[in-house]
Amino acid sequence: MRKSMKAIVQFIIIIIISSCFVTSFGSTNDILDDAINNTAEYLLKTVKNPQVGSIGGEWVILGLSRSGFHVDDNYYNTYYDSLESYVKACNGVLHLKKYTEYSRVILALTSIGKDPAKVAGYNLLNALGDYEKTIWQGINGPVWALIALDSGNYEVPANSSAKTQATRDLYIQAILSKQLEDGGFNLSGTSSDPDITAMALQALSKYQNRSDVAAAIDKAIACLSKMQGEEGGYFSWGTSNSESVAQVIVALCELGISLDDQRFVKNGYTLFDNLMTYYIKKGGFLHTYSKEGLNQMATEQAFYALVAAQRMRDGKKSLYRMSEETASQGVHNGVAKVEKGLPDKSPDVKFMPLKASGKTFADISTHVNKPAIEDLAARGILNGKTDKDFVPDATMTRAEFATIVVKGLGLPTKSNNVFNDVPAGSWYISYVNTAYAYGIVNGTSVASFNPASTITREEAATMMARTAKLCGMDISADAGEIRDILAQFSDYVKSSNWAQSSLAFCYSKDILSSNDLAILPQKAIKRCEIAEMFYRMLEKANLL
Repeated sequence: MRKSMKAIVQFIIIIIISSCFVTSFGSTNDILDDAINNTAEYLLKTVKNPQVGSIGGEWVILGLSRSGFHVDDNYYNTYYDSLESYVKACNGVLHLKKYTEYSRVILALTSIGKDPAKVAGYNLLNALGDYEKTIWQGINGPVWALIALDSGNYEVPANSSAKTQATRDLYIQAILSKQLEDGGFNLSGTSSDPDITAMALQALSKYQNRSDVAAAIDKAIACLSKMQGEEGGYFSWGTSNSESVAQVIVALCELGISLDDQRFVKNGYTLFDNLMTYYIKKGGFLHTYSKEGLNQMATEQAFYALVAAQRMRDGKKSLYRMSEETASQGVHNGVAKVEKGLPDKSPDVKFMPLKASGKTFADISTHVNKPAIEDLAARGILNGKTDKDFVPDATMTRAEFATIVVKGLGLPTKSNNVFNDVPAGSWYISYVNTAYAYGIVNGTSVASFNPASTITREEAATMMARTAKLCGMDISADAGEIRDILAQFSDYVKSSNWAQSSLAFCYSKDILSSNDLAILPQKAIKRCEIAEMFYRMLEKANLL
């Protein structure tokens, strides 16, 4: 009987797919765009007055604001006014136990350019500074806290009443500690759940450059691929449903993994194919294939999953990475525009937008620094040694470093050449002169720069610290702080005195990874290492 029912369900799915999905690339794009537009209209019709809540509230706001679908500002004003009233009524306490309430609201506020630190006189970020209370509800707490904090690149707020002050690393470790043997995650028990596994990946996606996170992501991806059903979807709590496949779509988009990745194509069906089997044209989405009809929660989750897919297709920042858009929008409800970068940055430092999303190199496909290299290449900051290869383990010259920094900060180039060994007409002369003029690099003597010389790790740290200062970061530290930071490395005594404060700064800000076992200060630094350092510095300086 069960086999018969399964065969019937599979047949129905195939018929649905065949009737509504066209496999040509252009048609797939059309279907995606059409589904987003129609579902947006449906949501605006069914959720006329969005309120604080997991249904008819923040997820609708997030999906619509990230979709590009035209929504009158009055719609977001209505939500914000309602939120302010709610926050006042509860004296800023959204929930005594479920801190995901704060995270969900922070996401919605960030998406519409509102400051979650200033809602009716309350700082809604503050709750996420309390580690113990945030993780009380299990893995959901740290997962959504990280997603919310990273959405606007917010600092983890200092919470004076917290038993344990939260940090991003604590939240990451809390998530990693919950990974199951098969690589997945769950709220409880030993069986992995696709929804929770996907949500954990969404939270960890921004930390792929950490070796421990990268290993966990690989295991979780393998687990999700194994759990995927024959029709391209997922079962959760014993039922195939749209929410599970929606969450996996968001996870892959946050990770930058194509929805056509062969690990997630089963019997020719992709995740998108499967999600669309729940779609009712001109309406919303089903929760399951039962006769229950449209489901609001399923519709909201499917909608923002489609938006995530569309954003990846169009080369835009992912669904949850909103710091760039927050800075450039800032137009809703009269909120002051937030400038990109830190308040104390040089006025000449510019944010460098993505110019060639999807840029990659054949020799970094499994490299741990791949996200950083690809991002900088997409912004035109880094080039490969050839069109196809980046050569990550090659060393870097002083001229190359000057070029990357000047390009990365968008600095106006200078023409006054002060070095005898920087030839007029050389490809790097303007970059060297500019980096020197801004105090990022020095000469090796009054008249020499030695452009072809490779740079060491301590030289790179020193120049990176100067770059960070130009970006508005505080690089000062007293002798005690420097010693405390560097004392964890047995070889710190081998570093030059002039480099120690910069090395300490880079380690304190995780520009150099604190997971390093040694500083290796005199060792020539690699191209991949420079990419990672510069990427992390730009991230800390709110320039990504």
